[in-house]
Amino acid sequence: MTNKTKLLFLCTGNSCRSQMAEAWTRHLKGDLYEVYSAGIEAHGLNPNMVKVMAEVGIDVTGHTSDLVTKYFDTGLEIVVSVCGHADQNCPVFPGKVKRVHHGFDDPPKLAREMAALGASEEEQLEPYRRVRDEVKAWVETLPGALES
Repeated sequence: MTNKTKLLFLCTGNSCRSQMAEAWTRHLKGDLYEVYSAGIEAHGLNPNMVKVMAEVGIDVTGHTSDLVTKYFDTGLEIVVSVCGHADQNCPVFPGKVKRVHHGFDDPPKLAREMAALGASEEEQLEPYRRVRDEVKAWVETLPGALES
């Protein structure tokens, strides 16, 4: 039996931002939260997200990209949307579930924009690193950041 709060991070495709949030929360706050991530759609793990998380010693290769419906019957207590699309399209969860929104920039979108301007592959990793670090900083504020 666990006294941990069941927390789900929700994004559009569950490939990048929600995966980072799940990984950081497991790493930094695993004593407080039973944490999951899911998407409105499931796009698979973004390889650049996997790469930048490995740079800070966090292996996410065992994560899966899941649809949010997988977690409807898990007794979730808090759902945090990490992108605007997921916030606007968040399904209704069974039971009493607190919803929180904290948006982060979309690294794949920013990297595509940079590529179109001629940025190297290494330069295109910068948005992933920035958002990774922003997600970490936000997770470090938990549980306070979930109060509203």
